Amino acid sequence: MRMAPAAALLLAVGAPALAQVQPAAPRLALPIACAIGRTCEVQNYVDRDPGPGARDYRCGGRTYDGHKGVDLRIPDMAAQRRGVDVLAAAPGRVARLRDGEPDISIRAPGAPTVAGKECGNAVVIDHGGGWETQYCHLARGSIRVAVGQTVSTGQPVGQVGLSGATEFPHLHFQVRGQGRIVDPFGSAAGGQCGLAAAAPLWTAAAGKTLAYRAGALLNAGFADAPVEMGGLEEGRVTPPTARSAMLVVYGRAIGLQKGDVLELALAAPDGRVLAQRRLAPLDRDKAQYMAYVGKTRSGAAWPRGLYRAQVRVRRADRVVLQKDFAARL
Repeated sequence: MRMAPAAALLLAVGAPALAQVQPAAPRLALPIACAIGRTCEVQNYVDRDPGPGARDYRCGGRTYDGHKGVDLRIPDMAAQRRGVDVLAAAPGRVARLRDGEPDISIRAPGAPTVAGKECGNAVVIDHGGGWETQYCHLARGSIRVAVGQTVSTGQPVGQVGLSGATEFPHLHFQVRGQGRIVDPFGSAAGGQCGLAAAAPLWTAAAGKTLAYRAGALLNAGFADAPVEMGGLEEGRVTPPTARSAMLVVYGRAIGLQKGDVLELALAAPDGRVLAQRRLAPLDRDKAQYMAYVGKTRSGAAWPRGLYRAQVRVRRADRVVLQKDFAARL
């Protein structure tokens, strides 16, 4: 699934050529109030391929052609409705902003055009010395700063939304130095991946939190019926009870590669395997992929106890992603 790109806010960035990191570059803290690996994940990195292909800074496929920022994704719209703060990554002054754009997926029926407003509701912060950070797809009405206002590191500037050219709630975080795109994970000669790179712009704490992962399990859990992608994205998954007609285990992974195999299993309180599923190897790289497995209730109620589940991804016959979890009925 191709993810929609985010454009610059009120600024023509030009080609996605990457600038060399300058000595006066700001040190960047995590620009979102979530826990990577638990309540949010990196969906896409900056595209480091100067041609028509797409490669992230580790020469992996966690990006798409021409992508100019880092996408930090939250699990679903339920998390978005609860509110996830977007934070100033470094001290600076609010240079530009936009608000008033609706929170709606560009794939939704009747969605308005986002031409010229691909970034959606957004804030641009000037850090001095020709450096700017940009925060896209903010929730309408959530922006808490004004143009000209001075902000400090970690100060909330808005909340994650679904405005602009996007299909899922996330923050598109973009860095510019002297008017050119800079990869905060470190720039290299010609902007290509795999070459000797300058130090990343992240603080030590943010860099540790954002350590590269070749993929992630964004969602996993129990449900009382088969799960569809739209319902999962909206946060409309109903947990099971002892009287549910079905007991379902689901998982959604991001950053998958061609040949990856998704596996799911459900076990009863006594350890018996109630259901399991092994999907065919993926025919191509997938930005996201969801599957489920379940069992129909045979008696008046599910036996009481702790039901266990597992979702995992195999790559070249090695488990690269795994989540084990349980629910008591």
